[in-house]
Amino acid sequence: MRAASVRVGVYPGTFDPVTLGHMDIIRRGAKLVDRLVIGVTTNPSKSPMFSVEERLAAVRREVAGVDGEIAVVAFDSLLMDFAEAQGAKIIVRGLRAVADFEYEYQMAGMNQQINPRVETVFLMADVALQPIASRLVKEIAIYGGDIRRFVPPAVCDEVVARVAVIGRRGT
Repeated sequence: MRAASVRVGVYPGTFDPVTLGHMDIIRRGAKLVDRLVIGVTTNPSKSPMFSVEERLAAVRREVAGVDGEIAVVAFDSLLMDFAEAQGAKIIVRGLRAVADFEYEYQMAGMNQQINPRVETVFLMADVALQPIASRLVKEIAIYGGDIRRFVPPAVCDEVVARVAVIGRRGT
């Protein structure tokens, strides 16, 4: 009798910072696979507020109470190479709006060309969480707005503290 294989999924992102929307996709994605690998990466088109090490620590802290086998790993390579190295057959992506779909659809098509053995699965964000984007959370915080509805409490504290440091440097 053949042993059952472990279904591994990868949920990639910059997580700068990790939001309640990310956490929704993580909780739901963890139910679809035996092991969910959260891939924390750099993105050349984004200017991160937090270092990769800080983002890894924040995501690990926030997923500690989530059911399922979850690993948080840094990567700086093509997503499909990272997925292959992790033994993943599924890429989990969250969708918030039509604009997300257009971008993600294009990326899924390119990834399929690179590695047809790995499927992309899209999860719609919870309706209450759809407008949340890390970029907007940072912008709201920089302008002194309240971000508590968008990020976990510890992440809120970290963003507010980082904005205070950035503000002191700018003056």
